[in-house]
Amino acid sequence: MPHNPIDLKNRTKNHALRIIKLYQGLPKSGEAQVIGKQILRSGTSVGAQYREACRAKSQADFINKMEGSLQELDETGYWLELLVDSKIIPAEKLAELQKENEELTAIFVASVKTAKKNQSA
Repeated sequence: MPHNPIDLKNRTKNHALRIIKLYQGLPKSGEAQVIGKQILRSGTSVGAQYREACRAKSQADFINKMEGSLQELDETGYWLELLVDSKIIPAEKLAELQKENEELTAIFVASVKTAKKNQSA
């Protein structure tokens, strides 16, 4: 894996904490709370799944768990987009969180590609 696992553990945990703070600050309207609960679930599970991947029993298990993390990152990105596009949260308030979500996605995609290449070697 090209990135330091401790660094990624910290980054995914910080990402989850930022998602929690976002959820806490959402308006109490029905639609904001529905989206909020979705993003809270997906955004906080990324780090948990990554930690599971770090304890994988095989390369295939690692790939499977990393792909699970990627699904959660993709879903989190979707909910962030919805918060902006529905004008619940101004785009500038979520720009850094969206950027971090995209960076984590790129790191995880690269890790999965490397793991798949190593698995078939």
